[in-house]
Amino acid sequence: KMDFSQYNDAERAHLQRIIEMKQMRDFMKFYTNLVERCFNDCISDFTSKTLTSKEETCITRCTDKFLKHNERVGQRFGELNQQPMQQQQMPSPQPPQQSGGSSWFGR
Repeated sequence: KMDFSQYNDAERAHLQRIIEMKQMRDFMKFYTNLVERCFNDCISDFTSKTLTSKEETCITRCTDKFLKHNERVGQRFGELNQQPMQQQQMPSPQPPQQSGGSSWFGR
């Protein structure tokens, strides 16, 4: 979470609105991608207003898969994002002392 304590109330409110607008744009982009992907993959019969049972099943599977994939990507991103923070908190390891000549291959 970002620290906005150095800003006054008006600046914090403005930054919060910017963040909320960005989050809404990101959500709408995600939703649009989901709809477009599943529509293109699943809908093939344009002779009826209603979905066929095959299309409904496809849509359900597609959205489930898309949501699970997005969740996994988010988890993985979070894991990768944590690594630099953990490395900053850990003391730097001392480089190993080499005996003899200095070579990339330990000769």
